[in-house]
Amino acid sequence: MPLRLTPPFSEVLAGSARPLAGIWVCSGSPLVAEIVAGSGTDWLLIDQEHGPNDLASTLAQLQAVAAYPVTPVVRVPSGDPVQLKQVLDLGAQNLLVPMVSSAEQAAALVRAVRYPPLGTRGVGSALARSARWNRVDDYLADAHRHVSLFVQIETGGGVDDAAGIAAVEGVDGVFFGPSDLAASMGLLGRQTHPEVVAAVLRGFDAVIAAGKPAGVNAFDPAAARAYLESGARFVLVGADVAILARATEALAAEFGDVTLPGDRPSY
Repeated sequence: MPLRLTPPFSEVLAGSARPLAGIWVCSGSPLVAEIVAGSGTDWLLIDQEHGPNDLASTLAQLQAVAAYPVTPVVRVPSGDPVQLKQVLDLGAQNLLVPMVSSAEQAAALVRAVRYPPLGTRGVGSALARSARWNRVDDYLADAHRHVSLFVQIETGGGVDDAAGIAAVEGVDGVFFGPSDLAASMGLLGRQTHPEVVAAVLRGFDAVIAAGKPAGVNAFDPAAARAYLESGARFVLVGADVAILARATEALAAEFGDVTLPGDRPSY
């Protein structure tokens, strides 16, 4: 019996009446990815750029979350066509490519994720999980319909060309990274600085005007809600490692100075 792939993130976004909140999975752990997948979050980001992920760990996480009603997105380290091809062959249907600052870059990425004659993606579907080893009917002809491509703007130059980037046919959405954007603006570590926020919102306006969904990374709840009110359609609101770090710190602070009755000092 032919197999059916899940809808790509672009379709999930288009079919949702509300913005979608996601969790960043940076740990490289399939177990943690599965825990996040079962949390009720709308989507999750498996990170190869800043997380300790190679092809094998990315595959394991895709397999671990496949049983849950969550949409996984894989952020690749760069727009290298070989890396894109390998991650697609793993069965990743949704890619986020960092550091895209021009429409020309975006157009090259579209070509890299599509088979000829639409693009230059290498053909290996019979050997790959992407087509479930040729168990998905007409995968070669329809592969571009199973894949969504999102690009990440993280520089001032990218914000300036946001309209052009979003207008590229085959770019399904634009995600803004305030941390690197702040660094590019000389405001390292100050991603909620008013100038950074203003740049993100200017980018939002350009992307939304082009008819594409805009997203952003915002771990601060107030910042996340403000971005959602400004038109963000998909937002990362936390990361597995950050959640673990803050929760364990809170527990350590709460119980680190507790003394039991038998431990009370005598005078």
